Amino acid sequence: MTRQASSPSTRDKGVPVAPPPPPWWRHYLWLIALGIFILLFYVLPAAQSATQVTLNYSQFLSDVSAHKVKTVTINTDGSATGNLANGDQYTTAIPPQAGQPLIDELAKDGVQITAGTSSSLGSDILTWVLLLGPFLIIGWLWWRISKHAGEGMQGALGIGRSKATVFDEERPQTTFADVAGYEGAKLEIREVVDFLQRPERYARAGAMAPRGILMVGPPGTGKTLLARAVAGEANVPFFSVTGSSFVEMFVGVGAARVRDLFQEARKRAPAIIFVDEIDAIGQRRGGTGTTVANDEREQTLNQLLAEMDGFDPATGVVVLAATNRPEILDPALLRPGRFDRQVTVPLPNLRERLAILQVHCRGKLLDQGLSLEVVARGTPGFSGADLANLVNEAAIGAVRANRDVLTAADFDEARDRIILGRREGSNVLLPDEQHSVAVHEAGHALVAVYSDKADPVAKVTILPAGQSLGVTEQLPLVERHLYGEDYLYDTLAVFLGGRAGELVVLGQGSTGASNDLARATELAVKMVREFGLSSAIGPVGYPMGGSVFLGGGGLELSSRPFAEQTQAAIDGEVSRLLLEAEKRAVEVLTAHRDVLDKLVQLLVTEETVDGSEVYALAGRPEPAGGPSVTMAPNRAVAAPGQPPLATDSAEEAEDAGPPGALLNT
Repeated sequence: MTRQASSPSTRDKGVPVAPPPPPWWRHYLWLIALGIFILLFYVLPAAQSATQVTLNYSQFLSDVSAHKVKTVTINTDGSATGNLANGDQYTTAIPPQAGQPLIDELAKDGVQITAGTSSSLGSDILTWVLLLGPFLIIGWLWWRISKHAGEGMQGALGIGRSKATVFDEERPQTTFADVAGYEGAKLEIREVVDFLQRPERYARAGAMAPRGILMVGPPGTGKTLLARAVAGEANVPFFSVTGSSFVEMFVGVGAARVRDLFQEARKRAPAIIFVDEIDAIGQRRGGTGTTVANDEREQTLNQLLAEMDGFDPATGVVVLAATNRPEILDPALLRPGRFDRQVTVPLPNLRERLAILQVHCRGKLLDQGLSLEVVARGTPGFSGADLANLVNEAAIGAVRANRDVLTAADFDEARDRIILGRREGSNVLLPDEQHSVAVHEAGHALVAVYSDKADPVAKVTILPAGQSLGVTEQLPLVERHLYGEDYLYDTLAVFLGGRAGELVVLGQGSTGASNDLARATELAVKMVREFGLSSAIGPVGYPMGGSVFLGGGGLELSSRPFAEQTQAAIDGEVSRLLLEAEKRAVEVLTAHRDVLDKLVQLLVTEETVDGSEVYALAGRPEPAGGPSVTMAPNRAVAAPGQPPLATDSAEEAEDAGPPGALLNT
């Protein structure tokens, strides 16, 4: 999108021209005053006392006889000042009886004599300054406090001033052209910018500008990037601030900073305010029985609510905000009139991932055999930040290999490194451990191959990486949004395929299936508790707790909404599903024991086997458009309210990663 030129008609038709911002030193007057106070009362007296000595009359006569006195100024009040031969200043008092004999003695010893006046307080300017300085400083502070009476001492000293970064004449270079995908989100945000630039178009139709737009979505999806693009595109002042910058140790600072931020925005209206991580100040307020009803965070939120839609609405000011925890925001903040629109910025789909990769690969040398479409297809569930990191890791891998050109192998290695960690050599495993890992991974792979609804196998390896000892990769042919019951049952069987392989070949299980069991149990619990796929429990749904975009999104586990008998029934159904899945996996591997042994031997020999070879060994057709184009493993999680895809990671897949299919020991 090309950047729009500034519209002079907007500024000329009743919209006040923003006054120039105050000079920077205005905010630090109290510091300047404090510095002057310290200089006058501590530094100057200390410096003066360090170079000036006080002599009694006997010491003075002794120094005169020793030719240590260079000059003397005798005042009418009997005091005398001057310089010693070493350059130091001195003061002394001369008794009236000294008279002419002292003058003769001074002249005899070569002392330069000067007659002075009385060193009274009225003749000493520095003394006057030292005397009146405190009163002047106190009076100035009193005037500042009176001027900012509504803001208190914090406003007077600048503590309550907003920390927003203002982009006015010089704006960020990011534009909407740098934001790949998310056309719907960009359209809604661009519409607000257009309203501020050309309000007369909307006024003719009687349309009112939205007060606020809330961008929600998982971390790393580009919410802040969209805001930077707005700052780059808009020809209006743009205020950027983080939610945490409002709250500090002083009570009332947050509310004062919100008030100051909106005051500055009104002065420069039309303007846009962007609050990143608004959940830091917009959390739901406490209800009945709250012990801290006047919390600093609540004061800040109350001020924000009043500024967005109060008795004095911020006309010409639009608020953009971003969060990945919308479920904890206060309902009053989300009502129409405040945040009128909620724009979801989800994880990118295949087309958007390809566009994002193309943006991040600008200026980089790519091998002719590298297809970014293949890379995009092999990264389901990656956010924009994940894709940027993938390209950067691939570039680092190319530099490590003394190349300037990025190849498909660089992206393959980078993806392995991001998801699994640094890959180790096979020599870290003992021979019997290597065979056990091969049996485990072969079990996963063959159960997936012989299950019609399971995701296709992309690659099987027994090379350790990070916390995993081996990996079986699956890659969906399409990006699913709904999961059928048959797909879920096949997924459970694939989860337990590794343990089933150990039972069939080795006659016993091992600790390598620990995370398989945890992920299978999690999926089975969702099937019973949330998806209503148990005939014994029936069509009920008790979603698990957690953030919508950070995992979970339902009732908290601590507030279980069902009885103990229901929990026992749920446990029984979960156990039944897992036992049936294990039995089915064991039956599949027993029926194809010869194929299992061949794949185990091939893994021990080759260490890494492509998915096409697994299908060839099993005598099954490779799915169309299938796993031969895959890049690397991908950890699986479900979209909000959806089940996780086939995944088991023995030690390290507890944290949610990108959706896809990854099975490792």
